[in-house]
Parts: sequence; structure tokens; C-alpha cells
Amino acid sequence: MSRVEDFLTPEEEQEIVLAILEAEKDTSGEIRVHIEAHTRLDPMERAKEVFHKLKMDNTKQENGVLIYVAVNDRKFAICGDNGIDRVVPKGFWNSTKNVIQDQFQKGNFKKGIIDGILMAGNELQAHFPWQHDDRNELSDEVSKG
Repeated sequence: MSRVEDFLTPEEEQEIVLAILEAEKDTSGEIRVHIEAHTRLDPMERAKEVFHKLKMDNTKQENGVLIYVAVNDRKFAICGDNGIDRVVPKGFWNSTKNVIQDQFQKGNFKKGIIDGILMAGNELQAHFPWQHDDRNELSDEVSKG
């Protein structure tokens, strides 16, 4: 088995999907998690590539958020689309990254990802509340590369 397959159990992945569903319940925002073994790029640069590859930059309100993890490199990044970047408080992404990193350092990978998802979801709800005509524009499943 690869390190990517060992990073989260199927049950942990399902808990992450449930956290995404909970975080997106009251917002038009979209949250995704992508896990891969390795990147030769800076994690944020790779996260931006994956963001585009997953078509997260095609949401109606530009309010997608990606949590990207390169398992073997022990690196991760969190990035948001232009719409969310314009409205979050200064330092929001760093504070979200710190919440995730605190758990990752303890070996609590699932909890770190879920904490980041819920924190991003709260911010999305504040700026992009759910509207009657909203629909889930992106898959909630954990993607792997």
C-alpha cells in the first residue's frame, strides 16, 4: 500500500466527507480535500494547480476552499478562490493552517483536516450564506492524486 492509502482509513475519509457536508450545509461555498504522495513544487503552488485541475475555480461565487496534503513530504496548504480571498480577515488562512498543523504535529491527521474544514466552513457561512437556489457544485469526496 502507498502512503496515500495508509494516510486515512476509509472510515476517517467518510468522517471528513461528513465534516465537509456539515461545513457546506449553510453556505454556497465549496470545500475539497486532496491527498497525494509527493510534490516537487512548493505546496501552495501545487495546491493552486490541483485547485484548477479539480475545477474549483469554476464555482459561481468564486468561493471554493482546498485543503491539499502531500503525505510523503509531510507538507500541506490551504487555499481559497478569489471570492473568498477578498472577504476573509487578514491572516485567516494562516490561522486555519495553524489549527491543522497543531493536530498534524500530534499525528491527528483526520482531526486536523476536519478542524480546518469546519473553520473554513464557518467563515464561508459568514460571507456566503446559503441561498434558495444554491446547489452543491463540487464533489465532497476526498480526491487523491
